[in-house]
Amino acid sequence: MGIFRFENKYAAPTRQQRERYMRGEVEEHHFGPDGEITLLLYPEAAYLKDDIDGVRILFTGISEKPHAVEEAKRMVEYHQLTEVRLKSFATGDQT
Repeated sequence: MGIFRFENKYAAPTRQQRERYMRGEVEEHHFGPDGEITLLLYPEAAYLKDDIDGVRILFTGISEKPHAVEEAKRMVEYHQLTEVRLKSFATGDQT
């Protein structure tokens, strides 16, 4: 079907997309240290929200749901690596 990426948290799926794909029973999963990454699994879609970067991704179609799970894992790993990189950086006045 399709993948729709929204680059900030205010550019969410349209009403038509919500009515068409984001209905029915939902399974909610939270990832990250404070649960900032949320994966919502619907019968025929998946919606991934990254509250750290403000990115939203709508995966439509049953065949795209495994991609949503993989993308959620990738996001968690990316943010963990970013945190490690930031902690390893020290300025001259911190030494």
